[in-house]
Parts: sequence; C-alpha cells; structure tokens
Amino acid sequence: MMEDIATRFAAYLQHRMPQASNVEVSGVSRIHGGASRETFRLNASWEEGGRKVARPLILRRDPVASLIETERDLEYNAYRAFHPTGLPVPEPLYLETDLKWLDRPFFVMEQIVGCAAGSPFNADPYGPHAEKLGRQFWTHLGKIAGADPEAIGIAQHMKPVAPDETWRRELEHWEKVIDEDELCPQPIARAAIRWMRRNPPPPAQKISVVHGDYRTGNFLFDGEGDIRAILDWEMCHLGDPLEDLAWAADPLWAFENRERPGGMIGRAEAFRIWEETSGLRIDPKALRWWEIFNSLKGLAIWISAGKEYQTGASRDPILALSSWYPTDVHNRVLANALATLSKEARS
Repeated sequence: MMEDIATRFAAYLQHRMPQASNVEVSGVSRIHGGASRETFRLNASWEEGGRKVARPLILRRDPVASLIETERDLEYNAYRAFHPTGLPVPEPLYLETDLKWLDRPFFVMEQIVGCAAGSPFNADPYGPHAEKLGRQFWTHLGKIAGADPEAIGIAQHMKPVAPDETWRRELEHWEKVIDEDELCPQPIARAAIRWMRRNPPPPAQKISVVHGDYRTGNFLFDGEGDIRAILDWEMCHLGDPLEDLAWAADPLWAFENRERPGGMIGRAEAFRIWEETSGLRIDPKALRWWEIFNSLKGLAIWISAGKEYQTGASRDPILALSSWYPTDVHNRVLANALATLSKEARS
C-alpha cells in the first residue's frame, strides 16, 4: 500500500509542479490516531533550477469510514486563513478532489518535524513544559477567538450564524448524530439535551472561528516547550468562541482534573490569558452551558465511533477506544453536572 501511495503521489506532485523534474517520494508511513482523515508522513524530493530540493510533507486523505464526518475543504481553508497571521499552523500546499490520483480526496501540507503531541489520556502529558505550553496554548486560543473571520478570508467558506442561534445549531447537529448512531439508549445524553433546550445560553458576544477540537493532543511542541503547530481543524465553523474554550477545558483532556485543564496551567490563569488575548469576557452562565454541551458533543462523537467499529465499517482501534473510556468519562461528567443543576434549582 505504501509503495502504491508513493508512486501515485509522486505523479501527482509532478503534475502540480511542472517546473520540477525527477520527483521522488519515499518514507511513506501512516500516522494513526486521526478521527476523520488518513494521515501519512512522507519525504518528497525533486530537481528544480539546477538544484536538488527535499521537503517532508503530510498527506491527509479522506478515509473509507470516519469517526466524524467533515469537509476537508474546511480544514484546508483554516490552515490557509491562519497561516499568514502568524498562528502556528502548517503551511497548506494543495487541495485535491479529483479521485484519479489517490482514489479519494486529499490535501497536502508541510510536515513539522522534531516535535511531539501530548496524550490527552495521560495525567501529566507535558511534564516540565506544562507551564510554558499552557501559556501558549491559551494565548493561541484567544487569538483564534479574537480573529475577524472576514478579515482573514475564512468566513466565505463557512455557514453564517446569528449570535442567538449558535447554541441551537450546534445542539441540533450533535443531537442528530446521537439519533442516527446510538446502538443503545442514552438516558444521560437525553436528559442533558432537555436541560440545554430549556436553559439556552446568552447570545454569543462575538461570532468567531471555532476550531472545534482545540485540546491536548491536537498540537505539536518541540523540545524547548514551544508550540509549533495547531492541528486538526476539520470541525472548524463560525460560532460562539466559548464553545472552543469549554472544549479545551473539558475534564476528559486533563485526566478528569477540572482545575488544571489540558494538563497544563490552572483554570483561573488559563481563562485570564484567554480573556486578555481575545479581548472577550467569559460569562459564567454561558460558559456553563457550553461546558455541558461539549460533554454531550463528546458523547456523540464516541457513540458514532462505537457504531463504526461495531458494524465493521472500520476496524481502526482508535474507534474502539473512543467508544469505551471517553464515553464513560463524559457520561459521568454530564450526570454530575445535571445533579448539581438539580440541587441548585431546588435551593
């Protein structure tokens, strides 16, 4: 399989770079763990202008089955919009929808080398770099929230939404995923949905680009503790920036340590940095709604993963893992949150 991809991708690069000659592709290897794309790292080399050029690349191809259904155009356009702003994202190179090259649509971006990604299922994913990475992590999220979608050229590629409709659109989307993919009743999820419909959040103070999966494990950092690349923008959309904030602070990504979101810095300091960088303010009532929503969104993703694995649509072990441990965590988080809300309502 890897040899076939190397041969065919070399032909594609030759097509995209007519000025190049002797295009070769080597070292193709699969990066496992992605939820919605097949990801491969590879080395490309060619001759151009009398000199030898070599560049490590990343190939992201649509899979046969996916944990989440997304449009690759959104992810590619997010990289294209944010790369010129100085946000640490890989340089996007090519977006291809013609199936003749690799059987399925794909896009190509630069490979960020010499870096690692922390595991969200590790009690201490960043070790001595936790404080430094935490300050960068929340600063970058604040910059995403504060960016003008029109000015950076991404709004035209996304569905518009009114400030008072952000919550409804997202809730309906993920409720539909549960409706279509649940293999057994989900009483906690259904209770959460009822509460969220009865208690909508305040309108979004700003319509921002929402990354959609900004969390531990979705960025690369180097040996000095510097974030070099923010990855996995396949769920990005326009919406309430508090959606991203709540997802990044979800207990799942911190080994259930709510006070140290993402396994980095403390919650209060993280939110202070986000407010300072974004120019926005955190409404506690709105944040609580989005925190409950994100645990439901997580459940929807894990439920979908379980269906893909159970039905045999995919045998990727990441789908089996996703339908086990994260499902348990988010069911408990939601149950505890609903119990607290019930006590508050009676007092």
